[in-house]
Amino acid sequence: MQVIVIGAGIVGSAVAYECAKAGANVTVLEAGRIAGATSTISFAWTNATAKRPRSYYDLNVAGMRAHLDLRREFGGAPWFTQSGSFEWRNQASDQATYLENFRQMKEWGYGIEWISRAQLAQMEPDVNVTSIEDGPISYFPEEGWVDPALYCAWLLRVARERYGAKVHEFARVSAIHEESGRVREVQIAEGTRFLADAVVNCTGGWADAKLGDAIGIPLASTIGVLGLTPPVALTLRSQLHADDLDLRPDGAGRIMIHKIGVDAMMTGANLLTLGGPQAETLLQAARQVLPALDTVGLEAIRTTVRPYPEDGYTCVGSMPGLAGHYMAVTHSGVTISPYLGRAVADEVVRGEAHADLDDFRPDRFFQIGL
Repeated sequence: MQVIVIGAGIVGSAVAYECAKAGANVTVLEAGRIAGATSTISFAWTNATAKRPRSYYDLNVAGMRAHLDLRREFGGAPWFTQSGSFEWRNQASDQATYLENFRQMKEWGYGIEWISRAQLAQMEPDVNVTSIEDGPISYFPEEGWVDPALYCAWLLRVARERYGAKVHEFARVSAIHEESGRVREVQIAEGTRFLADAVVNCTGGWADAKLGDAIGIPLASTIGVLGLTPPVALTLRSQLHADDLDLRPDGAGRIMIHKIGVDAMMTGANLLTLGGPQAETLLQAARQVLPALDTVGLEAIRTTVRPYPEDGYTCVGSMPGLAGHYMAVTHSGVTISPYLGRAVADEVVRGEAHADLDDFRPDRFFQIGL
């Protein structure tokens, strides 16, 4: 079976690896570099907190477990760090939602507990606990983060070396061609065509594009902004989520900073400057929590298009109107990609449907008259 995977980000790499392992002849077509777009401009947080409805929560929990399975399968996972997360809310208006989320996650069996300021100070001495007001602090011991570039590199390396997959960078797909209602070929911009029995679209924020005979899905994508500090002498191991601010270590002493309020300032994926207002807002917020950042600026600030299907939920499954055309697009790709890879391989290569994906099928966007 010839399977073409379009996109070599965190979802496409997982799909390619699992389809190749399932016995398909896999070709990956990536428009740019492997993991060179949204995947590497991501906070890359593995979690299921606040994920609703229950079917979406369950999908994210399955993704978290699949990361552990993948670590066992590879005998280690240099791309995966599981050191937990801390969260608190200083705004009184946010407390009711915050407490309800704790209750719901606890009821569903998620790893979550309350801790004191003294415990946080002992576990993460770099945190300025005086910046935390009177609300409780929650701790998520099972959460972690992924280095997407390493993740993609390792999965595609094994897909090539062990299972014979072919990976083409700078091979932008321009069209999917059909024959008798089924996908037949995939054409790239410079003209080369690849035979296909199935095509899996893992293009993320570009999944709304029509590619020849294949339609896309409606998207409501947003802009994300990340700041990175230079190396700082900190011992921070865990992620911190304070109001709309997210902080975590990013290797070699660097701290990654994300703030939803900065995302909201953006009107497009524009290049930002280290001296601009977005960078200053990120730094000011981060310094309140990590005082060691007082004497440093940002080393880099990056923007990206974050893929959201129109209703905000994962879209995975066969596309209507063209047999063999399959979609795998999600904002939660960092968390659920190893599970999605297995599920897509089961459905596309082995012909085994996953009922837990039924709430997330592409058909929901094409139900005329409902």
